[in-house]
Amino acid sequence: MNLHLLDSVKPQFPDPCTAAEEPDGLLAVGGNLSPSTINDAYRQGIFPWFSDDDPILWWSPATRCVIRPEQFHRSKSLRKCLRQNNFRVTTDTAFEQVIEACAAPRGDELGTWIIPEMIDAYCALHQLGQAHSVEVWDQQHLVGGIYGIAVGGVFCGESMFSGVTNGSKIAMAYLCHWLSRAGFKLLDCQIVNPHLLSVGAQAVARGDFLEVLYGCRDRDLGWPDKELIF
Repeated sequence: MNLHLLDSVKPQFPDPCTAAEEPDGLLAVGGNLSPSTINDAYRQGIFPWFSDDDPILWWSPATRCVIRPEQFHRSKSLRKCLRQNNFRVTTDTAFEQVIEACAAPRGDELGTWIIPEMIDAYCALHQLGQAHSVEVWDQQHLVGGIYGIAVGGVFCGESMFSGVTNGSKIAMAYLCHWLSRAGFKLLDCQIVNPHLLSVGAQAVARGDFLEVLYGCRDRDLGWPDKELIF
């Protein structure tokens, strides 16, 4: 495996298409988690993903999981939930709460890849207006959410959580509705899993994903105000 070692001060990312086949997508190790480094990575279709005991690892898998916002699938139960309109949905009002909720252990999990260094890094990106969150509220209680980074016309989703049934799906439904109206091309979900496939995600080749990303990463599509309307 030809693993690229990055300079800790001024990392230069290699071509994402040179990532390893096994483990799928592992591209480089090292560098740093400064806002400029993370932003540079996302603009090239690369993202950080590592555990507490690992060095910083950077990935660009051969198969990418994406959702075209206008094709987000709303199940019968989710449509009913959206019609009942029992939840308030906002954006960028509780970014740190959302990322901390995403980092909390789930079920029998012993740990999380969203370690304190990652939380600090994405909170810094949020302060710069590059990372965003969507929050689902039941009265004053945060019961669902998703966060990620806007890269031109692609929103790179990082993680989501549910405190109630359909909590994260409500966040995704509102997010995709707005992304579609604003002209975003893709919601990048990174790694394929059954939950994402159930809401309309599809697997695409890395080259196809990069073609879309490179074609729209310099667009300025803005971001909505605090309240999201479906």
